[in-house]
This record gives sequence, structure tokens and C-alpha cells, in this order.
Amino acid sequence: MRLLRSVIAIVLAMLLLGAASAAAASLQPIGNFEDPIYVTSDPGNANRLFVVERAGRIQQVENGAVSTFADIRSAVGCSGTCTGERGLLSIAPAPDFDSSGRLYVDYANNATGAIHVAELTAVGGTASIVTLRDVLVIPHSEESNHNGGQLQFGPDGYLYISTGDGGGSDDVHHNSQNLKSLLGKILRIDPLPSGGQPYSVPPGNPFATAAAPWNTIWSYGLRNPFRFSFDRLNGALTIGDVGQGAREEVDYAPAPLLGAGANYGWNCREGLTKGPATDEGCATSSPSAFTDPVFDYTHADPTGGPARCAIIGGYIVRDPSLGDLYGRYLYGDLCVGQLHSLELANPSSDRSEGIHVENLNSFGEDSCGRLYTVSGDGQVSRLVGATAAVCGAATTAPAPYSPPLSPSFVGIKAVAGKVRHGGHAWITAWVSPCKGRRGELIKLREGRRRLGSHYLSRACSVNFRPRIRHAGSFHASIGEDATYVAASSRKLRIRVLHSQAR
Repeated sequence: MRLLRSVIAIVLAMLLLGAASAAAASLQPIGNFEDPIYVTSDPGNANRLFVVERAGRIQQVENGAVSTFADIRSAVGCSGTCTGERGLLSIAPAPDFDSSGRLYVDYANNATGAIHVAELTAVGGTASIVTLRDVLVIPHSEESNHNGGQLQFGPDGYLYISTGDGGGSDDVHHNSQNLKSLLGKILRIDPLPSGGQPYSVPPGNPFATAAAPWNTIWSYGLRNPFRFSFDRLNGALTIGDVGQGAREEVDYAPAPLLGAGANYGWNCREGLTKGPATDEGCATSSPSAFTDPVFDYTHADPTGGPARCAIIGGYIVRDPSLGDLYGRYLYGDLCVGQLHSLELANPSSDRSEGIHVENLNSFGEDSCGRLYTVSGDGQVSRLVGATAAVCGAATTAPAPYSPPLSPSFVGIKAVAGKVRHGGHAWITAWVSPCKGRRGELIKLREGRRRLGSHYLSRACSVNFRPRIRHAGSFHASIGEDATYVAASSRKLRIRVLHSQAR
């Protein structure tokens, strides 16, 4: 009996230790608000928080005091309550916010449904609004749901925007797989006016040769990417894409490419399973055409708990005070409220953190990496660990680095693989993509010996006519520029034909 009691005591101690480990983090209330939906901070001061209320107010929290930073309820147009999923959905202060006063908002107008990405400019950091300038307006009138709604400045300094597929079931409006629709996408822009336009398309956008505004598309095949985030350590992009009736998914795109051009599969697929497939291309597309999620889960809880319904994407934890949560992806579900985390490289590592947030609307991150939860019931809370996070009032915003360079290809061919001794070979080299490369210098070498260089024609090709005295291997190369990486062609072998004595 004594042995049995000892075994039971050890087992209970282990269970309690496991529970304590899973619940090492807890929630510290920041304040209560009216239908809050997002929280972020001043890029230069992590202790100055901005809480987004869905009807159109942006509340400022600093040193425990709450004040209205901006009120755009008249633009958002929610009289009383917002219809469906419309309203002010998120904000993104510019990296130079403290000097420029620029802050970007994403809202779905309650009357028209149109998604507006607009620029606010504040006077001296006060609540006085000087401008509300539309940067991008996306029609979305058919349904009131699936607006996406996340804004984030990426590690490249450009503004990323998520949009839903237009609403309804099964992507009924056929937007996600359509590269002539801005819905069901991640978009990427430089939000500053340029050339008489309200924004510009950054170098490296994968569909930059498409007509405006479709050249803003960064990735596609998404259903409702309500929340996405960038890893503050390595810049990687993680997307929580809300599923339909079967699966919820997490998509991951490492830096520096950040998923440029990726097709995440909706509506051909839902998570890792077959989707409703109402688009013509679904039946003929190879599985390799789609980028698989790194994690998906079913609506049925395998432990027998309440059914899940909609992923609320979070952040990769980079707050060292949160213990073994560090480096794990934190997320939740609207219908359950239990916070979960996992190592994205190991889906089986998914676990509950023992923290419940009723009516979880969003996560947020401040400029020193502390994480927050937002409840539709009104409460915004900070996630805290056993030890206090170290974060000064003045936080240096990370400096944006240059945009990721796009891949480049150099082709090479010869009219003939054999040339008479002393004769001239005819070698053509070309570069792809061609956009922006015309007039750049391309070089021809035999081994390490440079044979010549020419400027690319309008067709992004050049012709060389080197004299051939012995067999050799030739290759063409082009240097790196502001958009493309340097590249070299394959080796082209040319042999020599010697005259026969008669």
C-alpha cells in the first residue's frame, strides 16, 4: 500500500509539473474596450499601445491612461453595429511613424463593403487627423464576410495586405485562383504616392508585369487570411487562413522570398485535403502547383471538446520571458478560445497552453516582441511569463532591409556545336525575366577568360561571334541589380573541326 501511494504521488507530481509547464504564461489585463479587434504599438515606443475598435476608433494606451488617438467611424460607416465581418479590421504604423505620423488602416465600409487601405497622418503624434487618404480600394459588395483585414509592414519595409475570397461558400465568386482579382490574396505595395499614383509596386513583386492593380498580388489561393505575421527574428511570413467546413490551416513562407508567387490552393484544396474545387483549373492543376500548409487541423476536437471553427492566426513567440513558448507559433480558434502553440517544423508538437480567451478576435505584438490577446468581449491582455519582460520605453524600430531579389536565368545556345579551326561561332545568350533588364551588360567567357560583352536588346538577348581555335566551354553571365540576383548560364561546349590532308 505504501508503494502504491508513492507511485500515485509521483504520477500526480508529474501531472502537476506538466500542467505548470503548459500554463507557464498567463494574461495580464491592459484594459476594456468597445468591440476591440486588433492591437499593436508605436514602432519606437513599445509602451504606447494602439487598440483598434471595430466601429472605427483607435484608442491609445500609455502608462495606464486610455485616450482616443483617432476616430474614423464616419468613414467606416457602422451605425450601431457593423454588418457581418465589416468594420475597421487592423492598422499598421509606418516604420518612421514617430517622425512622419503616418499610420495605415484597413477597413471594410459598412455600406458598400469595399475594402479600403488608407493612410492617416497625425499632427505631432496627437489625435488630430490631417488626412485620410485612400491608398487602395477593393470592391467587395456581394457578401459581408471574408474581408481578410490584416496590415503589416514586412521586413523589407513594404506594406503587406490580406484579403478574403469575397465571401459566401466554396469561393462562389471565383476570386482566390483568379489573378485578375485582388480577393483571396496577400498583396504587397509601397504605400507612398509615386508618379501621380496613390502607391507604387515594389521591385520583386511576382506579377509585376500584370496590369494595375493586379501587379500588387504577392501570393494567392487563400480563403480568408484574417491574420498573418512576420517573425521578428528571421522575417518569415506565417498566415492563419480560415477554412470552410473541414480544415483550418497555417501557411509558412521563409525569408527572403516570403512566398512570392505562391498558390496556397483554395478552393482547389482546403488545408491538406481536396476542396470544393468549383474553379476550372482545379481538375487539371498538378499537386505541385500548390504550396502545402505546414499545419492544418480538423473542426472536430480529437479530445472530445467543443468543435472548432475558425483559426485566429498569431505570432512566432520571440519574448524570452515566456519560457518554452519561445520559438513556437501561438494561435487560437474563434469558437473554442483555448490558446495553442506548436513548432512549425513539427506539427505533432501542437499543444494547449492552458489559457482561455473567450471570443478570441486577434493577437497582437508590440515593438519589443511582447504578445497580446484581444477578446471580442472587450478585454485586451498582455501575455506574461514567470519573469518580467525587459522592454524600455524607447524601442528602436528595426531598420528595413533591401527588398528580396528575384531569381534570374541566363540561357545560352550555339547555331552549331562544331566550328572549323579559326572560324567564328554564333552564340546567342538571353536573360529571363526580361522586365527591367534591357540595356544591361551581359558577358561571355571561355573558362575564366573574358571574350566580350554586349548590352541586352529589347528582347533581352545578345549575339556573340568569337573566333574558335580550340575546343572549349563557354558561359554567359549577368550581374546583380536592384531587382534581380546575378546569374550565369550553363556551360556550352564547342568543338573544333580540323581540315583533312588530301
